Amino acid sequence: MAAVQDRLTTIVSTKGQVILPKAIRDQRHWSAGTRLSVEDTPDGVLLKPVPIFAPATIDAVFGSLAYAGKAKTIEEMDAAVVAEAKRRARD
Repeated sequence: MAAVQDRLTTIVSTKGQVILPKAIRDQRHWSAGTRLSVEDTPDGVLLKPVPIFAPATIDAVFGSLAYAGKAKTIEEMDAAVVAEAKRRARD
């Protein structure tokens, strides 16, 4: 793929906009509206997709959803996962 990327070019518009070639957008799965971070590096400009959600740790979110009732057993959780997988397979 490097040979193809070497031949791809684009132009900076008067507004400073750059259109990324479709081959690159498709390869990266960057659809319209994808937010990209822009980093100036010694070799050029680096574009990276911005995560949709900020990184979080288990400790930060543990217990954030209240549950009233008896705790589920591992078997009950496994059964629920299987039931949901079967439901999604039908959709």
